[in-house]
Amino acid sequence: MFFGFGSDMGIDLGTATVLVFIKGKGIILKEPSVVAIDRNNNKILAVGEEARQMIGRTPGNIAAIRPLRDGVISDYDITEKMLKYFIKSACGRRRIIAPRIIICIPSEATEVEKRAVKDAASNAGAKKVFLIEEPLAAALGANLDITKASGNMIIDIGGGTSDIAVISLGGIVVRASIKVAGDKFDEAIIRYIRKTHKLMIGERTAEDLKINIGSAFKREREVSMEVKGRDLVTGLPKNISVTSEEMREALRDPVNAIIECTHSVLERTPPELAADIAEKGIVMTGGGALLNGLDKIIQSVMKVPVYVAKDAVSCVVLGTGKALDYIDKIDLAANNEDITLINK
Repeated sequence: MFFGFGSDMGIDLGTATVLVFIKGKGIILKEPSVVAIDRNNNKILAVGEEARQMIGRTPGNIAAIRPLRDGVISDYDITEKMLKYFIKSACGRRRIIAPRIIICIPSEATEVEKRAVKDAASNAGAKKVFLIEEPLAAALGANLDITKASGNMIIDIGGGTSDIAVISLGGIVVRASIKVAGDKFDEAIIRYIRKTHKLMIGERTAEDLKINIGSAFKREREVSMEVKGRDLVTGLPKNISVTSEEMREALRDPVNAIIECTHSVLERTPPELAADIAEKGIVMTGGGALLNGLDKIIQSVMKVPVYVAKDAVSCVVLGTGKALDYIDKIDLAANNEDITLINK
């Protein structure tokens, strides 16, 4: 087992990206949650960005695997090895004692999924593992004051899940989590390009389209982008031009799913907290929140102000880092290792 240098650590174990925060140092690691392995001997060849570069470009015996799907562990052994690698990378050469770790999980994760995360982190070298729900961490990272008796609404759109919650007095009042987020955006783009242009593109190309010209609401100025893929009719390489207007069409279904979930949470919110949200607005975090116009379309439907948090991608891990300030009190608490009321 690897032993780190004893500093408490917060980890945003995301479907697309893993971020590591060390108390007193800040965010010291941000890598794609991808592992490349040799199928012949199960040896790990690369982790993180180096492995991501291999997606769709490996020979038969090498597989670039994303061990987390829809916000939860889909390949336990690979996740454990990936965590071990990231903890070791974060700790550097100093080896004193194992760190205590707080890890973010989707708000509606099952007990089995929670146990899998705890076990993987423990086996990767953690002295003790605590879990915090992503919306709570995101709200802390977005600098919302969640300790008062006032409603705060957060929409955290990651790679695998979108977590939507109303928070008051340091706890989650109403929550919902759907497996529609960045990955589903990419899949929708791949399906659209295949259906409309008869062109097969890969995950990385779809992600580039999403980042560069992706759109959920009409842009002031439409843009386009050249993409390369394989023509499904001829089987030959082909270039096409894709517009942001087409991206809106491609992303309509996943965007609508997030809007419907947001509406459902607001419907279940107590009237007093709903009034607070109408006044303060909704805060969006996570990489998916950066999709062009997503905040505008949610605002137009919900009739409530919507803001994208500063440094939206890092909000969850920054909030986890803030939770580290309470880790001594949490450690002395009862057997429950899930952090719900951080202000206690």
